Amino acid sequence: MTASEPQVRIVNLERELHWAQLKIQSLEERWRQHLIKLYGPKSETLSSLQLELLEEEPSVTREEVEAEAGREPIPQTVERKRKPHPGRKPLPENLPRVEEVIACASCTCAACGEQTAVIGYDESEVLDVKPAHYFVLVTKREKRACRRCENATVTAAPLSERIVEKGLASDAVVINTVVAKYCDHLPLYRQAVMIEREAGVEIGRATLDGWVMRVGELLGPVITAMRRDLLNAAYLQADETTVPVQMHDKRGENHQAYLWQYGKPGGETVFEFQLGRGREGPRKFLGEWEGVLQTDGYQAYDDVGGPKMVRVGCWAHARRKFVDAVKLNPKDAEAVAMVTRMDALFLIDRDASQRELSTDARLTQRRQCAEEWLQAIHETSLRLSREALPKSALGQAVTYTLNQWPKLRRCFDYADVELSNNLAENSMRPIALGRKNWLHVGSPQSGPKVAAILSVVESCRRLGVPVKEYLAAVLPGLNRRTLSHVANLTPARWAKSRG
Repeated sequence: MTASEPQVRIVNLERELHWAQLKIQSLEERWRQHLIKLYGPKSETLSSLQLELLEEEPSVTREEVEAEAGREPIPQTVERKRKPHPGRKPLPENLPRVEEVIACASCTCAACGEQTAVIGYDESEVLDVKPAHYFVLVTKREKRACRRCENATVTAAPLSERIVEKGLASDAVVINTVVAKYCDHLPLYRQAVMIEREAGVEIGRATLDGWVMRVGELLGPVITAMRRDLLNAAYLQADETTVPVQMHDKRGENHQAYLWQYGKPGGETVFEFQLGRGREGPRKFLGEWEGVLQTDGYQAYDDVGGPKMVRVGCWAHARRKFVDAVKLNPKDAEAVAMVTRMDALFLIDRDASQRELSTDARLTQRRQCAEEWLQAIHETSLRLSREALPKSALGQAVTYTLNQWPKLRRCFDYADVELSNNLAENSMRPIALGRKNWLHVGSPQSGPKVAAILSVVESCRRLGVPVKEYLAAVLPGLNRRTLSHVANLTPARWAKSRG
């Protein structure tokens, strides 16, 4: 045996020990993951590390970030002092006021017995409500004719346009049904029960569904105009989610379809219904659009749009995977360090927003302050790809980060691009809540109509537009509007016209 053979054997044993330790760590992670699924909280929050996965910005302090790596401090801003609690917010001025006067129990002076006089009032305000009050609206159209002329022509006042022509419900009832289902996630069968209880009127679920589908049908041209406006934007975010659909075939099973969402941060968003999750969906919607498209790592968004379209990634998804690794192994210093470095990237953007930097200044700060952190993340990921087990939580986080690295890195080439796709994900949350209540879409033919309603509802929410008011103003007679008129009836343009 040569002198080098023991050293070679020691190296081999150390390598075997290292991989054995990694396998043990992987098994421990699986066991912790199993326990978390069984007994852990549903929230993704890590209280010990204050890691908020679903928020726009992670909660990490400047001191934590700078202490982690001893790097150059990020430019400081004036620290905001904690303000005392302002107390209860005043009720909106636009709400009507109804006064209620409470008289004193006694109108005589306790000292001398003389009659007292009112010298003022102590006022307080509370929010009150009147229960739903159903009534029958009787519309009487005036008819006129000349009494002196023979064969006099009878003229009648025109009938006002309604959402459901010749239906038994007013526009207000139809709109309330739509809003209750898609804003309040109240399924139609519950609404039918409530109407019967409150009004004593029995309305079948099929009738209610007909009202909803009529609204979705009328909104079709508005959605076309919204899509056209979106494709004129230079930057979009996209995401997709599942939605069960009744196929009415012999199997009687629901089909897993998809709602694809395309939106402009701070602007409108459009949902598109597709039976599949292939890239045919985004190809059809985007066409030859050329701009910056931000998505998660789903490969269906690759090779879509025009030849100059740019794909950027989502740092929240990369960060979330390292947070998952920390949850399974809280003592994993590598995973904790990676989360902290990614937090620094969000902190740089937060700093720029607080200082209200111009577009050029924000881009400059991004490039100058983020470069060192990006290099550290990339180098650490390359090293960990050789050291971590591929199927471990840490290994999966590293693999995702490296696979998405060109798209993640590209975020810092644009001043107006968000670091995460969280805005798009947040727009999907109402759909997830809705699925638990209205369960499915009635048919593939109903899918585009449902998508149209969701597009308007979510766009109104994003823009702060009262959805009931918008639908009441836009829907009546919408099918008789010209295309040029409809183009001005999108939520964004309608809100702008109101000032």
